[in-house]
Amino acid sequence: MIQPVLISGPDVWMESEATRQLAAVSQLEGCVHAAGMPDLHPGRGFPIGAVVATREVVHPHLVGGDAGCGARVVVTSVERTSPDRLERRLRAAFEADLFEAVDPGALFEAVWQTGVHALTKLDGIPDDLRRLAAREPATDGLPPSAESTPYRLGFERSLGTIGGGNHFAEIARVGRVLDREAGASIGLARNALVVLAHSGSRGLGAALAATWTTRILRGEDRDRYLGELAGACRFARANRLILAYRLLSALGALRDHTLRGSFDVSHNDVRSEAVAGAGAWVHRKGAAPAPAGALTIVLGSRGAPSWIMKGTGAEAGLCSVAHGAGRRMTRSEAVDKLTHRYRRREVARSALGSRVVCDDKILLFEEHPEAYKAIGPVIAALEAHHQATRVADLTPIITVKL
Repeated sequence: MIQPVLISGPDVWMESEATRQLAAVSQLEGCVHAAGMPDLHPGRGFPIGAVVATREVVHPHLVGGDAGCGARVVVTSVERTSPDRLERRLRAAFEADLFEAVDPGALFEAVWQTGVHALTKLDGIPDDLRRLAAREPATDGLPPSAESTPYRLGFERSLGTIGGGNHFAEIARVGRVLDREAGASIGLARNALVVLAHSGSRGLGAALAATWTTRILRGEDRDRYLGELAGACRFARANRLILAYRLLSALGALRDHTLRGSFDVSHNDVRSEAVAGAGAWVHRKGAAPAPAGALTIVLGSRGAPSWIMKGTGAEAGLCSVAHGAGRRMTRSEAVDKLTHRYRRREVARSALGSRVVCDDKILLFEEHPEAYKAIGPVIAALEAHHQATRVADLTPIITVKL
């Protein structure tokens, strides 16, 4: 009987329903290891903030309906900006139709099949976006994408949009750089501005879930699902790069001398990895990969910093970290409790002095910082369990949820 590992600590708030769901997941067919991150919280039958390794079979429901969701970080050399001017420029950047001159069907197919580098080859792509995409590694480590036809209709024009829920685009400032060597690898310096995009495959994940999540997959069905998942993940990675481009454009940081390093991590996917010396299918649902020496990010809320961390490759947590602070209120609970406590203009500013560009009043309350766990105990738990070490903190300046 598999006993799940819980990466937690004395100050981490955790619901019993979340740990119950993790225990149930550890008993699924083929499971050889299961770990709950310190942001573990209940999902619709299956926990969020969990990592599960299986042999032979794949469980699509352990990825859920947001396949490919993740975060992209781009570091710049810019240190100063006017918040009022930047907010105006951000609104303009996110309203711009970047692909007016691009056939949407051709764009979807190219991104589904080849990911970010598709943006370097299609006619009509803005030159600065083309150059930004060309900076990315030539290979993405994903298996070949399956046929896109079942998923194309309805998503051809969603590329380059943030989406709802906890997704966001943000400009943040680097605070402390605690690991100077790791920070230098992507050009991190105190006070530098960083763009951060947290989004996914914009409905493609839900479409995959509708097709696959009630099944346990092996053989040809497993391979077909993994091919479709790869296409959705490529779409999601390209989507985050385009969101980063919008942020960089508003910041005036698209020139080569202002762009430093970047990285992208996925929170919801399945990968072939070694576990206990043998190959396994590692499912992450709301957890970020953290192999030894690799940079990753644990997202704060708009009222708390995010942390860039360096993975240790610890197998107890399946080489993973929390993807964020984790919810402590459901969205409906947050609206019920917080709408009577705060005025709208108050929730558009945070205790850190940052502002939120969001025209959806309900979403402002659903994603209020008080709806999330404190980030400090989450980071401390990851370090105490030797999953990752802190590199630098990022304090939000402006968060976009349009």
